[in-house]
Amino acid sequence: MEDTLKKLLYAGVGLAAEATEKFEKSLNELVDKGKLNDSEAKKKPDEFLSKTADKRKEFEGKFNEFVEKHGYSKNADVAELRKRVEDLESKLGVKKAKATA
Repeated sequence: MEDTLKKLLYAGVGLAAEATEKFEKSLNELVDKGKLNDSEAKKKPDEFLSKTADKRKEFEGKFNEFVEKHGYSKNADVAELRKRVEDLESKLGVKKAKATA
């Protein structure tokens, strides 16, 4: 499942990069055609980024809800729990068992 989530994330990054490139190209075409002046064209990327940031926060919130709802753990949480288990095992004198894949 983690691999699927990584692929989804990479696809999102690729989509964002492509969208940005097309957005800039469209702005340049509008300026060339005289439908948008330079100062307006310079404001548009900031507006776009602001809206994109809002959407990113919304997506992250929904993603985190999904992760919590389906019981997935964050890497930091898992690492902390592993450390705690190792500490407890060392206190109890338990030898660490080899993990099986």
